Amino acid sequence: MASEPEILDELRRLRARVPQLTGALAAGVDGLVLAHDTPGVEPEVVAALTAAALGVAVRMADTTGQGDFRELLVRGRYGYVATYAAGESAVLTLLAQDRVNVGRLHLEGRRAGARIGELVDALEAKAREARTAPAKPPARTPANAKAPVRTPAKTPTVRTRSARGPATTNARTTTES
Repeated sequence: MASEPEILDELRRLRARVPQLTGALAAGVDGLVLAHDTPGVEPEVVAALTAAALGVAVRMADTTGQGDFRELLVRGRYGYVATYAAGESAVLTLLAQDRVNVGRLHLEGRRAGARIGELVDALEAKAREARTAPAKPPARTPANAKAPVRTPAKTPTVRTRSARGPATTNARTTTES
């Protein structure tokens, strides 16, 4: 992925801001790894499990009328796994020690998720644009080719309103008696 270095930089900055993080991973909602900083953990497995958990979380939020998915927090004996929405097609999963400040984890996770989402969404928009843009024919410039003759553009006709006929009013008239 073209923006992998930017995403990886964001993951590393996040880990520097929250020292209790033991790993950070950005993945597509389909479970494919976009970027990771997860020493000692298989990123492909975490991304696949994140996609599965995301499916359940999205369904749970929808079924209970809580709106679009925002985040998911799992607490285990040794720490936390937090997953945050990152734009339209990505998620951010963080691994943290049990002693992490959960409020700080949420604050930084939400911010990083928003930034990663912007990067991924912008990249996908460019890719969509490239797929839908018509291909340009190769430019030909033979040695004896003449420059195209350009005619000046027509000036637009300015239309003005003409005065209307006598105006009629719907005024009431009163008579004195």
